[in-house]
Amino acid sequence: MDDSLSLPPLTARSIVLSTLLGHHPPALPARALVRVGELFGTAEGTVRTALTRMVAAGDLEQRDGTYRLTDRLLARQARQDDSRAPRTRAWDGGWEIAVVAGERRAAPDRAALRQAMAALRLAELREGCWLRPANLVRTARPAVVTEQCALFTGAPEGDPVRLAAALWDLPGWAGHARALEAALDAAAPGPLAERFTVSAAVLRHLLADPVLPAPLLPSGWPGDRLRERHEAFDRDFRALLLRHIGG
Repeated sequence: MDDSLSLPPLTARSIVLSTLLGHHPPALPARALVRVGELFGTAEGTVRTALTRMVAAGDLEQRDGTYRLTDRLLARQARQDDSRAPRTRAWDGGWEIAVVAGERRAAPDRAALRQAMAALRLAELREGCWLRPANLVRTARPAVVTEQCALFTGAPEGDPVRLAAALWDLPGWAGHARALEAALDAAAPGPLAERFTVSAAVLRHLLADPVLPAPLLPSGWPGDRLRERHEAFDRDFRALLLRHIGG
């Protein structure tokens, strides 16, 4: 694996969460999650303690020994699934624009809006002004957005390529994506724990892909290629993981 990636070790919580986020439906018995923990040398007691804490925190619900993601994390799973196959439409040059309408907002409201905008892949041009090219298929926007913002569509008068480059660190994202491609190649014949760690890192990185229209991207953009390579990698990895936890 490329040492420059510096992938952090997975905690018991992140092992459980990554396992369930990648599983459909996102529910597994405790014994299966303990088996995944074993891949990383994580003791059974440590995994079970993490499960108890995640239930108390509202991340999981437990029924008859099976642990399931709660609605909040089901929404995260939906975003993760969408990041693997983003729903886009032909771009006509328009941009989505969201402007905060109220003057005073509580800190939790500001934090919730920032989180929602990141999930919608909008970038902040300045305080309270968010935008992105209108090339994504949208359904209903979250209430936190519609309650705090006025929504518009429009187009910049200047160069949209320069605007996109100012809003997102495209070279940074692309460089990390290429390092993850190399890590996928290196991990493919390796142990399950290494495959698990790299797969989880790719999925985290895809969540941060702005999914811009091709005319706004630098040449050689690796987004689609990383998705394709990860899908092939993940099919093999998931088959091996299911065999392991079912043993």
